[in-house]
Amino acid sequence: MILQAPFGSWKSPITADTIVADSLGLGQVVLDGAEICWSEMRPIERGRNAIVRLHDGRIEEVLPDPYSARSRAHEYGGGAFNVADGVVYFCNDADQRIYRIERDAAPRAVTPEAKRRYADLVVDRSHRRLIAVCEDHSGAVVQNVLVAINLDGTGSPRTLVCGADFYAAPRIAPDGRQLTWFCWNHPDMPWDGTELWIADLRADGNVANARRIAGGREDSILQPAFAPDGTLYFVSDRSNWWNLYRLRDGSIEAIAPMDAEVGWPHWVFGESSYAFLSAREAILACNRHGFW
Repeated sequence: MILQAPFGSWKSPITADTIVADSLGLGQVVLDGAEICWSEMRPIERGRNAIVRLHDGRIEEVLPDPYSARSRAHEYGGGAFNVADGVVYFCNDADQRIYRIERDAAPRAVTPEAKRRYADLVVDRSHRRLIAVCEDHSGAVVQNVLVAINLDGTGSPRTLVCGADFYAAPRIAPDGRQLTWFCWNHPDMPWDGTELWIADLRADGNVANARRIAGGREDSILQPAFAPDGTLYFVSDRSNWWNLYRLRDGSIEAIAPMDAEVGWPHWVFGESSYAFLSAREAILACNRHGFW
């Protein structure tokens, strides 16, 4: 049957749901020993962010519906889950609490109900806790801090680092003795200028001897990470290109300087443009011509 209708009023049989029904958005990837975990944004499940795991050659569902691994910190989120020794820790979209889930068990909250958002979760094995960015909406002014959260959910999140307007990328040295992060303040955006800090982690879990080692209002530093040998690497645009640098013996060294971007603006937590193959080799994502 031929249907005639005025211009602009004809209803297409192709709907938005039809277009995205079979699509899948792949997100964060986390390695846990020989296992690989990743997130999948599923339009067919109301946009739920599932977590799946490759275990013994089989893909397993980790999160039961309706749990969805999504952080809303800084609105854009990211870094919404991490995995250690088979246990998955994730930010649940509905209430923004952090949960833990073990194999064949239901998710269990490890943070209390509060007007808080978490992101960039890292596991501190030495102190049996998570360290994360916390965006606290409980007061008249939103505050950002770095907090420690006990893995078993006991106690309340404890502030480790505060004072800056924004924080990102807490990372722990392989020996568990140092913590690094970057931060920035109003009115700067993270692609304008940030500061890179490092501190000692004491046996009791407290932060000591925190010191700024690079950055400022004219230097956008992103993506700090410790190599397997404990050397601290980071991305900086001090040359007007985001290149890779490292801190060695108190001095900052450029690694493979080039007129290209080894990095991108920090909108989302948990992203990285490089990864270590060993203490001597790394893989870089490099943008030379405006395309990745």
